[in-house]
Amino acid sequence: MTPVPIGATSPRELPARRPARPRRIRVLHFCPWAARLQDAAEFLAGLPRLDLRSRVSNPADPALMRMARLDCDWHAEHARAFGAMRADGLEFLPARVFGATGAGDVLAARKPADEEWWLVITGQHPQLLGALAGRLFSACARQGVRTLFYAFDEASRTMPCFGEIAPHLAALIHDERPLAAWAAAQLRPDCQLIHRSWVANLVPFAAPFVEEPEPKILFLGSKLGLTAHRQRQIDFLQRRYGERFHAICDHSLAVGDRAKLARFKVSLCPEGRKFAAPAMSETHTDRPFWSGCLGLVPVSEDSAAGGRLEGLHRERLIQRYARGDLNALEAACERALAAPTAERRRIYEHYNRQETVGSVVAAAILAAGA
Repeated sequence: MTPVPIGATSPRELPARRPARPRRIRVLHFCPWAARLQDAAEFLAGLPRLDLRSRVSNPADPALMRMARLDCDWHAEHARAFGAMRADGLEFLPARVFGATGAGDVLAARKPADEEWWLVITGQHPQLLGALAGRLFSACARQGVRTLFYAFDEASRTMPCFGEIAPHLAALIHDERPLAAWAAAQLRPDCQLIHRSWVANLVPFAAPFVEEPEPKILFLGSKLGLTAHRQRQIDFLQRRYGERFHAICDHSLAVGDRAKLARFKVSLCPEGRKFAAPAMSETHTDRPFWSGCLGLVPVSEDSAAGGRLEGLHRERLIQRYARGDLNALEAACERALAAPTAERRRIYEHYNRQETVGSVVAAAILAAGA
């Protein structure tokens, strides 16, 4: 036994250190399909019965109603993801959601002293608040509610109200391109700025890993993105693979059905909605990310310069091919179809742990500090 020097305190007499109490985080998420401020779990439970007719220009049109339901469910899934966030050092309390008509509820709510509140808003949604956006964010800041804006599109360069909300942001997650100079100057010096485009709006590991998927290729797209360039690739894959290629071209997949796609082995993913446009040169859609979360091997056209997709390609977490090169497309699909189970599981683990909206937002809140 090592002797204790005279005048020193015996280790047995040292007071026990209390573990640091985790920060208690309450997320208030703006959802365009919500109304009053309410618990996210309550909102999600009532979603199947939500009457969307007043939100659609022609509720008698079944196609418009179907697209409204898909959009509603897709955005509501963010609330589910934010309600399931986890991070060491943070205790996430049950999330709440609100819509434009619930902004007053947010301002009227009183934050308990032992809770840290974060208003989380995504995409172009601040613009939906109109002239209220700047006033709401400013009032929240005065009341100690911090705001995180996940602008997965080019918000600083296209969103009219960006200048009004920028001075009140505690955290901004923007696309990979530089912010507009004037917009960057509006941010507070302590604003947590992260350059990262959109990821999967899935709860991590919500879909179980499929050990032996069907050796087929899935393409999930929309009518808007079905350009002549994309149609040429679809036609090529249909001729090459026949029944081993399955294309959904009307964006008709419900959020609740995404997990069913885990039966496919490969997912052909469009990289950006404006494939060759400079505005999307280093950004992308969420398709590769939720495909990876399902355990599919993502295959993406190299229609953009650099960006995170190139890094994922180097790590063999995505297969890429040169824009418009059908031979390279076939080679990428063949590599993906040949991927062994261990490689697919590595893809599945990475995307679920690193490429979901909850993991990105939780990390940003953690980095922002108390």
